Amino acid sequence: MKLFASINTLQRSLDVSSLRQSLINNNIANVDTPGYKTMDVSFADVLAKEKSKMPAFQGYRTDPRHLNIGENSKNFTPKVNIRENTSILNNENNVDIEYEMTKLAENTIWYDSLTKVVNKELSLLRTAISEGRR
Repeated sequence: MKLFASINTLQRSLDVSSLRQSLINNNIANVDTPGYKTMDVSFADVLAKEKSKMPAFQGYRTDPRHLNIGENSKNFTPKVNIRENTSILNNENNVDIEYEMTKLAENTIWYDSLTKVVNKELSLLRTAISEGRR
């Protein structure tokens, strides 16, 4: 297992969250644009795809609730989904502003949580490098 594997995974998660934030902001900005179709990136789909690429090696787990240990793939490309089969307004626009604002709040909480975890990981590395001294 690589030393920085968790930080790399967190970085990719932050990248997906940042992309999702941009797409949500774009959807909100185009709420009144005729013919505009909403876009989103499904993090769960990307995570499942990455999990399927994990090697056969698995770390020993003493409890089924523990996370699996394995190396993550470096080829991490989120897929942008365009919802084209729906329309909310007569102008063929399908942006639901309330739903988009909910996704925006959810994504902001997710991004803040990831940032805190990255800061904690880096703090642990800093402590290890300095051998516990400040």
